[in-house]
Amino acid sequence: MADTSTLTLEQLSTAMTEAVAAASRSVVAVHAGRARASGFAWRDGLVVTCEEALPEDEDVAVALPGGATTAATVVGRDASTDIALLRIDGAQLPPMALDAAPVRAGAIALAVGAFEGNPVAAVGAVSLAGPAWRSLRGGDIDARIELDLVLRRSAEGGLALDASGRAIGMAVFGPRRRALVIPAATIERVAALLEAHGRVPRGYLGLSLQPVRVNHSGVGAMVMGIADDGPAAAAGLRQGDVILAWNGQPVRSVQMLLHALGPASVGTVITLSLKRAGEAAELELTVGERPAD
Repeated sequence: MADTSTLTLEQLSTAMTEAVAAASRSVVAVHAGRARASGFAWRDGLVVTCEEALPEDEDVAVALPGGATTAATVVGRDASTDIALLRIDGAQLPPMALDAAPVRAGAIALAVGAFEGNPVAAVGAVSLAGPAWRSLRGGDIDARIELDLVLRRSAEGGLALDASGRAIGMAVFGPRRRALVIPAATIERVAALLEAHGRVPRGYLGLSLQPVRVNHSGVGAMVMGIADDGPAAAAGLRQGDVILAWNGQPVRSVQMLLHALGPASVGTVITLSLKRAGEAAELELTVGERPAD
């Protein structure tokens, strides 16, 4: 009688091998100076990779499956979500379809990267599958997915797969070298903005703020400085004004205001409730776009 458990393990091994082989056709090695990372074809001529692994002011090259190398240009990068977009010309890579369906803790996970034109892979499990979160750099990540596997440095920026080969996102390093996934929904949203604008637009008020106590219980944001040509100056804010509410929502921290200045905020008109020289006041302000650093 055949050993069913052995057959099952063989079948699983074969399925994972085939999943890695299929994904590796879209995965490349990314070289920038001495840095080595991975990336994957997102659309024709466009490669997504890990922003943190891509040094500034370095020429970028991509090693294709099989080992051929081609130059790449940086279309845009967003440190807050750890996503960078590269353009390569003349290389025919099949774009990898990303799947934003939820993942569950305990599922088998694969990380697929590339090193000098050869695929590299790691296997483990989804150790955490949680809700949307905000990165330490202020980026909105659509789901928190952590992987229990050993990720090679050169594989950072490659694909994260489930056991069936479904691409759930990009494998990157988090704090203490924990393997994280930038999920498919985040990549699709941010990469589209990078392709269109070369950056992710961020809201801008043109204010320096400091938290202050109001009436011994509430919290406000005191205006400490105003950019000469910024939206706040155009709206008539003054140094010493205390912002109490934003569109009727009480200010609970300065960080709350900063969190509200995502890409969708640019161009919106907001109502600020203020305390000015001890008197209540309201101003309308059109959110601008943060200038390039």
